[in-house]
Amino acid sequence: MQPRLSLITLGVSDVGRSRKFYETLGFVASSAGNEDVAFFPAGGVVLALYGRTALARDAGVSESTPGAVGVSLAHNVRTESEVSAVLQEAAAAGGRVIKSAHKVFWGGTVGYFTDPDGHMWEVAHNPDFPLDQEGRVMLPPPKAAP
Repeated sequence: MQPRLSLITLGVSDVGRSRKFYETLGFVASSAGNEDVAFFPAGGVVLALYGRTALARDAGVSESTPGAVGVSLAHNVRTESEVSAVLQEAAAAGGRVIKSAHKVFWGGTVGYFTDPDGHMWEVAHNPDFPLDQEGRVMLPPPKAAP
């Protein structure tokens, strides 16, 4: 089996509010959704928003709120200045910037924001991971076996 990530579902407290937040950031919702779930194409992966209670019920687990560091989603950008711009867009849309754009030890620039439900996003410019025409990260090839 070829491993792949095809869909990321975020459990949210209010699907309509979260849908508006992500649309304000530029995501375009698919017609496949409804008032209970929203789907957004996200560069080869689908981002889904689903009620947190319903998601917990579907999985057969206890409902919980998003953790501060359990998972972070990432939005990579082409330039250092875009990191601050994306953080400003997220704040204007109703998100919360939790760490402003700053240089990091590996040579890039990063910042963090959370969506209205506390899901953490990293915004990064990584000079070692260029983006292709569609904005997808281009990783270096695997190392050859010795």
